[in-house]
Order: sequence, then structure tokens, then C-alpha cells
Amino acid sequence: MRKSLSRSLPSLSIRIDLDEGRIGPGKVQLLENIRSCGSISAAGRAMNMSYKRAWDLVDETNRICKRTAVERWEGGKHGGGAMLTPFGVSLVARYRKIERLVGSAVHRELIALRGDTAPSKPSQKVRRLSQP
Repeated sequence: MRKSLSRSLPSLSIRIDLDEGRIGPGKVQLLENIRSCGSISAAGRAMNMSYKRAWDLVDETNRICKRTAVERWEGGKHGGGAMLTPFGVSLVARYRKIERLVGSAVHRELIALRGDTAPSKPSQKVRRLSQP
């Protein structure tokens, strides 16, 4: 196996521009974290962001999509929580599918790019033999 194949491929991130804004890897990761954590604040903490920032991104996602992606409920005896709506689950699945399809479509080009950006081998100096 050639050494260049052991290097990882360049990464590709997808940002989808909609009429009202954009959906990209950060918002989708936040939605996935909300699904797994059951909480906007815990999802934000998992990404090293404040609750306010996480809530602002959720609010922006709802506004951009003109549909509710995250449903939340206020605290009580056991505290509040959040969960993805069926639309939110669909949004994450669709984004990840687009990401996979695009990744597959450009796989060969990413391999070529990796080769084009590989460190060049040091050139070997050619020594001339002196003639007697």
C-alpha cells in the first residue's frame, strides 16, 4: 500500500442555504445531541456552548425551517427537557443522507486532492561524476 493512502481524506462539510438561513453541521450536531441528551442545556454543554447559544440555534433552526424541530418543556419536580419533533428527526436524517450522498459523489476527488496536497518527497540531487 502506498504511504499516501494511509493519510486520512480531506474532510467535507455541507452547509445548506435555505431562503431564511442555513443548516449546517453545527446545528445538526446540536439536534443529535438534544435527541441523545434529552435537554438543550446538556446538548449545548456537550458542544462547549452556553444554554443561551444552544437555545438561540434551536430557535434559529425552527425559524429557518418554518417548523418546530425541537419541543421543550419547562422544569418541574424533575426539571425540564427537550426532544426532537418528528420533523426534527426527519431534518437530521435528511441532512445526514445528503452528507453521505455528496461524500460518495466526491470521494475520488477527495482522494485526488489528498494526493495533490501530500508533502513532496525531497528531491534527490544528481551527482555528476567527473571524467578522468
